[in-house]
Amino acid sequence: MSGLNVAIAGATGAVGAEFLRLLEKRSYPIRDLKLLASKRSAGKTLRFRGEEIAVEELTEAAFRGVEHAFFSAGASQSKAFAPAAAQAGAVVIDNSSAFRYVDEIPLVVPEINPDDAFRHAGIIANPNCTTIVALMAVAPLHRAFGLERAVMSSYQAISGAGAQAMAELEAQVHAWVAGKPLEVKHQPKQIAFNVIPRIDSIQENFYTKEEMKFLWEGKKILHHPALRATATCVRVPVFRSHAVSLNLEFAKPVTRKEALDVLHGAAGVRVHDDPASEVYPTPLETSELDDVFVGRVRRVREDVSVPDGRGLALWAVGDQLAKGAALNAVQIGELLIRGR
Repeated sequence: MSGLNVAIAGATGAVGAEFLRLLEKRSYPIRDLKLLASKRSAGKTLRFRGEEIAVEELTEAAFRGVEHAFFSAGASQSKAFAPAAAQAGAVVIDNSSAFRYVDEIPLVVPEINPDDAFRHAGIIANPNCTTIVALMAVAPLHRAFGLERAVMSSYQAISGAGAQAMAELEAQVHAWVAGKPLEVKHQPKQIAFNVIPRIDSIQENFYTKEEMKFLWEGKKILHHPALRATATCVRVPVFRSHAVSLNLEFAKPVTRKEALDVLHGAAGVRVHDDPASEVYPTPLETSELDDVFVGRVRRVREDVSVPDGRGLALWAVGDQLAKGAALNAVQIGELLIRGR
C-alpha cells in the first residue's frame, strides 16, 4: 500500500483534531496513522477516514517506523520526544515553541520560505499562529517594497489558548445567559464579553513572550535580521481565527493599488477589500478556511513617522487552528513530499 507512516503527537487536543480534519480533507498520503497522547488519553478512539483509531501513549518507542510526525503536545513534550522521533527516522514537524529559536532548525511558512524546509536535520519548527497570519500578508509586500518596520496589534481567538480555554469561554457565556456566576480557571481574567491584553509570560522588557515572537520569528522567516517590529497581543472572546492590524513602513514608496496588486497575486492570500460595501475579513467568515484574508488596505498619509508615502496599514485574518497551526504544518509535510 502506498503512502507514509504518519504520527500525530497530541492527537486529542484542539490542534490534534484539526490535524485529523485536514489530513483527511487534503488526502494526505497515509499508509498507517498513529495517534499519540498522554497516558490518561490512551485507549480513547478518534475517527479518521471512516475508521476508529485507538490513541496510544506518547513514548519514545512509539515512533518506530514513522516517517512524518506532527507534534502539537506542548513545548515540554516536544523537547522530551521530538529528538527521539527524529533519531528513529521521522521528520518531526513541531507546532510548539520548543525549537523555533534554534538557529539550525528551520522555521517555515511554505508560501514564504519553502527552501528552508529542506535544510532540516530531522526537525522543522512551525511558527507561532499570530506570526503566520501576519507574515502571510507582510511577506509578499516585503518582497515588493522592502519592509523596514512593522507595528502589529493582534486580536487573538481563544482557540490559541487550547481546548480547555475554548470550553471556558462557552461555559462563561452559558452561565451569563443563565444568570449564574462566571467561573475563571484557564485565563487570567474572565474572557466572555471582555478582552485581555496579556498573552503568555511577561518578559524583562515588559512585552509578553507572544509579542516578542512576532519580532523573533519574523526576522528568521523573512531572512531579515534588521527588521524593526513591535506588537501588542490581545485575547478576544472569539472561538476561531486571529485578526491582526498592521502598520508597515517600507524602503520604497507604495500606493494602495500597488499593494493590492501584490496581495492579489500572493499564494495563500485572499483580498476582501471594499469597506464601503462592508467587504472586509472577520473571524466568523474565515473560520475553517485555508487562506489568510486581507482587507482595509490603506496608504498611511498623515503619520509623520513614516515619510514619503512609504507607509501602509492593513487588516489580516486567518484561522488559528488551520493556517495558524495544523494547516501550515501539513503544508510543510506536503512540501517535503513534493520536493523542491
